[in-house]
Amino acid sequence: MKHKTYILLLLLCFCSYGKAQQPNIVWIVSEDNSKHYLKLFNKHGVTTPNIEKLAKKGITFTNAFSNAAVCSAARSSIITGVYGPKLASHYHRSEKKIVLPNTVKMFPVYLQKAGYYTANNAKEDYNIVKNKDVWDDSSRKASWKNRANNQPFFYVHNLGTTHEGSLHFSEEEMNSHKTKTNVQSVFVQPNHPNTKLFKYTNAFYRDKIMAMDKEVGAVINALEKDKLLSNTIIFYYGDHGGVLPNSKGYLKETGLQVPLVVYIPEKYKKMSPFTIGTSTNTFVSFIDFSATVLNLAGVTIPKSIDGSAFLGESVKQKTINNNSTFGYADRFDEKYDMVRSIRENNLKYIRNFQPFNIDALMNNYRYKQLAYKQWSTLNLQNKLNPIQSSFFKPKMVEELYDVKKDPYETNNLAKNAAYKHKIIAFRQKMNTWQKAMPDLSFYPEHILVEQAFKNPLAYGKKHQKKINKYIKIANLQLIPFKEAKTKLKKHLLSKDKTARYWALITSTSFGSKATSLSDLIKNIMLTDTDIVNKMRAAEFLAIAEKKDTSKNLIQLLYQSKKPKEALLILNSIVLQKDFYQKYTFTINQSKLHTTVKNNMLIQERLKYLQNQI
Repeated sequence: MKHKTYILLLLLCFCSYGKAQQPNIVWIVSEDNSKHYLKLFNKHGVTTPNIEKLAKKGITFTNAFSNAAVCSAARSSIITGVYGPKLASHYHRSEKKIVLPNTVKMFPVYLQKAGYYTANNAKEDYNIVKNKDVWDDSSRKASWKNRANNQPFFYVHNLGTTHEGSLHFSEEEMNSHKTKTNVQSVFVQPNHPNTKLFKYTNAFYRDKIMAMDKEVGAVINALEKDKLLSNTIIFYYGDHGGVLPNSKGYLKETGLQVPLVVYIPEKYKKMSPFTIGTSTNTFVSFIDFSATVLNLAGVTIPKSIDGSAFLGESVKQKTINNNSTFGYADRFDEKYDMVRSIRENNLKYIRNFQPFNIDALMNNYRYKQLAYKQWSTLNLQNKLNPIQSSFFKPKMVEELYDVKKDPYETNNLAKNAAYKHKIIAFRQKMNTWQKAMPDLSFYPEHILVEQAFKNPLAYGKKHQKKINKYIKIANLQLIPFKEAKTKLKKHLLSKDKTARYWALITSTSFGSKATSLSDLIKNIMLTDTDIVNKMRAAEFLAIAEKKDTSKNLIQLLYQSKKPKEALLILNSIVLQKDFYQKYTFTINQSKLHTTVKNNMLIQERLKYLQNQI
């Protein structure tokens, strides 16, 4: 009996010792700032002494990326470890949230099962229905202080000081507030006009970065006061890029590349494959964060997670040598587009699936920023150079940049013969990635809301062959129209409405080169059974043939009973109004379906169209 008791005590001691070895893990997250504003990462940035102090006893990741360029899409990928287009969690907020299948959990659930106290202060902003057991506390009062004695904790502290809204100042505020950062010497990106306003906005935002750094220091000081620094691994990172124009919401490096520093105490230095106090060029992205935290905590990484751990025991050499990352952008607020990206070493590949969309298309919240408004005004006045005005023009189907030589992505190398083999390799990598997920965005969002949100993984698996077919139709954009014409005709006549949908989008991508398809597409506009196909047909005729299809678009809007379907139509209406035909649209709200009219994003579009903004 004594022998059994002795063994039991040994086991308890062993378990207690094992538990004590679990590190506390803290995330300090600043909103809406790419790495370009911190001197630690960029010569044009400002000094951030608290973050720099962390770096001296940690690792600085010079190639850390968000997979999406807006908060809800980025945070949905972080909390699940699953690529957004695979879960349809990459649209920036919807009237419904995605229900996770049983095989996918928000990763703090696994930490709780391993004995961790989990707390979040306080932003969540997920596009998915939250698991019940994800946080022990998620509130503005959340802290590590409420855990049990000696209980390890995972704590997230969100800082909103650098959020996009901080740049919604007025002209009066600009004239009365002097920045700490020198306005005259501050750096302005080459794709931006070098005006007094843009200089001030850059200086003002760098002041916000310095203020944020003090808040980072306050969290670190609180941990030190509670004598926790020797047991706590600390991540500091930005939740995506931003927020100067053409950053947040776009797959530029300024929209995706984030600052990341991980502080590792002496007792846990063996958990890092990187030397403490150094920087690494290893590529890591948000899709890897959940796997990394679980690995640090000694928790088995679930098979559902798409990413790989870059810290913790048994990190694979393949991960340390990683040199690529994926990005995605679809609907941000009321503005639709579909863009994917791959960054590999110094090359950045962007695939525009709807290249006729204009990056500068109105987004009401974004254009609250005076810099956006001035940029648009200067474009209308023809006062921009070709690099600055490209934001207001249709895009190429493919873009390729050497971001080491061209960090702000102003010189597109996609048509450069010297990069032909690179372009082919990127196309193959993009196709492989999209097919493997599969990428649910090949269905319009309203279809996904109706059919996929209850189990997106099952929906993707069921429709994988069809999605592969739609990818092939979209890829006809990559060949000359003469070669694509016969296949496009076939798909325009398909019984599959989504095949017709993508044939219409691809036809529009060719613009006036595709006018030989006009009669067939006009017939689709008049007779198709699907509203968005009629809309895409009207869009083609307006862009390729320069025909006035404004009445057709308005009638389709009145017929729609689905908010996301109607929003897609409104996207085309604003596109025609501002960039292609300069139509005047008069919308009678009384003719809108009640569900459509009451939708918040629909109202944002209507406010703009009715000159209320």
